[in-house]
Amino acid sequence: MATTQLFVGPAQDHDPEDEALDAYSATVTRVAERLLPSVASLRVGRPDGRRPEGAGSAVALTPDGLLVTSAHVVERAASGVAAFADGGQYDMEIVGQDPLSDLALVRARQARLTPVATGDADGLRVGQLVVAVGNPLGYSGSVTAGVVSGLGRSLPTRWGDGRRIVENVIQTDAALNPGNSGGALADGRGRLVGINTAVAGVGLGLAVPLNATTRRILTALHGDGRVRRGYLGIAGGTQPLPAPAAARLGRQGAIGIMDVVEGSPAAKAGLRPGDLIVGVGGQAVSRAGDLQGLMIGAAIGRPLEVEILRDSQLVRVTAVPVELN
Repeated sequence: MATTQLFVGPAQDHDPEDEALDAYSATVTRVAERLLPSVASLRVGRPDGRRPEGAGSAVALTPDGLLVTSAHVVERAASGVAAFADGGQYDMEIVGQDPLSDLALVRARQARLTPVATGDADGLRVGQLVVAVGNPLGYSGSVTAGVVSGLGRSLPTRWGDGRRIVENVIQTDAALNPGNSGGALADGRGRLVGINTAVAGVGLGLAVPLNATTRRILTALHGDGRVRRGYLGIAGGTQPLPAPAAARLGRQGAIGIMDVVEGSPAAKAGLRPGDLIVGVGGQAVSRAGDLQGLMIGAAIGRPLEVEILRDSQLVRVTAVPVELN
């Protein structure tokens, strides 16, 4: 009885020039291999004693067990377990959490971890390749890839019985699966540039950037367990400078004030809607994230010079930020 030949011809050796892993695939694979050992699945327990359940992901920052995740993943958590792709499982404790940035730090007790390399999200460009790596429900890692589709987005999020706005997030079309919150968003070199936080819609994910501002937030969480912020009392966003002012100042953007809260430090300093903030405390600012970074910690209760462009003239006023509760 004849046997049907299923595979015709000899097996062919792989030619490096025709390798199935093209440049894009090779980059994603390389990033995944670097990050998967550093990304944990978090299973958190609640104060009411419910059994721990899969809640999200976290990324190792230090060899001695410090991980970063999303604040909403560990909200109201009393205890938990961090599980890694190599089978390691460690009891964890909450170091600190900050709902306004949706960032939190946890520590895996008695763990020796492989920390990720970190980058700077301020260097990202729209269209740049990014890779999202999570560990949802402990399924040995989840990897998706896409591009940066937007920068400086705002994310409404729920915290307890209220709502918060997380500012300056990264929008990407790298798909985020349930349980990926708190996982890594990496650039093509495998450097951590964001913490995945939410699904914004079909094919859209959002991540909190890792930049100078969020590094200050994480440093505060590590030291104090919370973040103290100064409050000026303005609402606004990044706006382009008029061409003459841009040429004079050597930059294109400023923080445009749209509203000033009555009785706030900004109102007492004489700031008005329509003003364009170009400097704070002697430092140039050109986007909302610059001001947010300067409001962390040290600015509270201290006179702060604010330089504005008003009616084509540079004006300096002094404001005293109060602590944001």
